[in-house]
Amino acid sequence: MPHTSPERNSWKSRTGFILAAIGSAVGLGNIWRFSYLTYENGGGAFLIPYLVALLTAGLPLLILEFGIGHERFGSAPLAFHKISPRWEWLGWWPLLFTMFGIVLYYSVVIAWCLDYLFYSLTLAWGDDPNRFFFESFLQVSSSPAEIGSVRPPIFIALLVVWLLNWAIIIRGVGRGIELANKIFMPLLLLLTLALVFWALNLEGAMVGVEAYLRPDFSKLADPMVWVSAYGQIFFTLSLGFGIMIAYASYMPYESNMTGSAVITALANSAFSLLSGFGVFAVLGFMSATQGIPIEKVVQQSIGLAFVAYPKAISLLGASGPVFGVLFFLSLTVAGLSSSISIVEAFVSGVEDKFAINRPMLVSVLSVLGFAGGLVFTTKGGLLWLDIVDHFINNYGLIVAGLLECLAVGWFFRLEIIRRHLNRVSKLQLGTWWNLTIRFALPLFLCVILLNQLVRELMSAYGNYSWGSLMAIGGSWMGISLLGAFVLATRQWKTDNHLKGGRGEEL
Repeated sequence: MPHTSPERNSWKSRTGFILAAIGSAVGLGNIWRFSYLTYENGGGAFLIPYLVALLTAGLPLLILEFGIGHERFGSAPLAFHKISPRWEWLGWWPLLFTMFGIVLYYSVVIAWCLDYLFYSLTLAWGDDPNRFFFESFLQVSSSPAEIGSVRPPIFIALLVVWLLNWAIIIRGVGRGIELANKIFMPLLLLLTLALVFWALNLEGAMVGVEAYLRPDFSKLADPMVWVSAYGQIFFTLSLGFGIMIAYASYMPYESNMTGSAVITALANSAFSLLSGFGVFAVLGFMSATQGIPIEKVVQQSIGLAFVAYPKAISLLGASGPVFGVLFFLSLTVAGLSSSISIVEAFVSGVEDKFAINRPMLVSVLSVLGFAGGLVFTTKGGLLWLDIVDHFINNYGLIVAGLLECLAVGWFFRLEIIRRHLNRVSKLQLGTWWNLTIRFALPLFLCVILLNQLVRELMSAYGNYSWGSLMAIGGSWMGISLLGAFVLATRQWKTDNHLKGGRGEEL
C-alpha cells in the first residue's frame, strides 16, 4: 500500500520561484544562439516574428505548464497521471531524455566554459583559437564511430560541474535551488551588463551592432525565418522539459501564476536581446581591428563562444584576460542555473512516485550524470553531442510539446486549468487561451516538426551517415521513450496520485 507522502518542497518566496524559472530559461543558447539567428534572419526585422512567436506560442505554452504544475499540484509525471493515468508516460519521457540526454552533454559544455575561464588568464589558445579549440582542446575525431580517449581537462572540469550541481540540488528547493538562483541571476545580470558596456565602448562596436539589428524586411517573406523564430522561442523557455511544471508545483495556492509566466518570458527575451549587443559589439571590434568585413568574423553556435570570442579577447591587449574571465564566468553561471533545473525536474518526478530519500537520489543521479557525460568528453564527444542535441531539440521537445497540448487541450477539461489560473492570478486569461492551446499551438508545432522532417529526408543532418544518426540519436530517443512507459507502469509508492487538483470541478 502506498504510504502518506512527506510534505512537498516549496519556494520560500515568489521572487525565488521567478528567479529559478528565469534561471532555467536563460542558458548558453541565449548568449550565442539568439544573436546569430537574429543576424541571419533579417536583423531588427527578425524581432517581429520573434515577438509574434513569443505571444502566440511561447507565453501561452509557458502559462499552460505553470498551470498544469500548480493546479494538478505535482511534477510532470504526477500531473499527467492526475490528468489521466494513461498519460503518465508523457510526464516521464521529457524527464528521461533531458536528464539522461540534454544535461549529460550540456554539463560538458559548461565544463568547456570552466576550462576556458582559466585559459583566459594566460590566453592559452594562442594565435589560432580555432585550431586550439578543435585540434588541441577537443582533439575532435574524424567520425562518431571513433570515440577515442577522454580529454583530461574536460574530465576534471566536468567533475567540478557535477559537484556543484550535487551541492546545490541536495539542499532542496528553498535552501538550495532558490538560494543559488538568488545569487546566480543577479550575478549573471551584472556580468552581462559589464560585458555589454565594455564591448560597446570598443573600437568598431557600432559596426557590429548595426549588423546585428539592421532590418531586412524582405526576410519576413521567407517561411523559414518564421519557423526559426518559433523554434527559438520554444527552445529558449525550457518548454517541453517538464521543468516549469515541477517548479510551479512548489508554489503555494495563492500565487500569481500567469503574471509570473509573463515576467519569466519577457525577462528571458530581454536577456537574449541584451546579450546580442555584447556579442556583436565584440564582433564589430574584431572587424575594425583586423580590417575584414563583419560577415567574415561572425560564426555560428559553439564557434562564436570558443573561437571568435577568444580571438577578440586576444586583440584586447592587457585587458583581454579580465574580459575573458568575465565572459566565460557568465557562460558558466548561465549553464549551471539551467542544469540544476533539469536535474531537479527529474528528482521531483521520482520523489513524487517512489518517495526515495532525496540526498541518496541526488547523489546517485549526480554520479550517473557524471558517468553518462564521459562519452562527450572523448575525442568523438563533439560529434556525439551534435547528434544527440539535434534529435532531442528538433524531435523530442517538439513532439513532447505537441502531445502536451493535445493531452491537456483535447483529453482533459482545459477550462479547469484556465479558471484556476484566473482565480489565483491578477492577469485574466480569456477563451483565446483555450483556442491557442487546442488549435494554434499544435499547428505551429506540427509545421516546425514537418519542416524538420522534410529537411532531414532531403539531406542527412550534418553530413553524418544515416547509421550514426540512428544508432546515436534515434536510439537515444527510443530508449528514453521505452523507459517512460516502463516507469509509468510501476506501482506508486506514495499516495500522491490519489489526490486531486487544486482547481474547481466543472
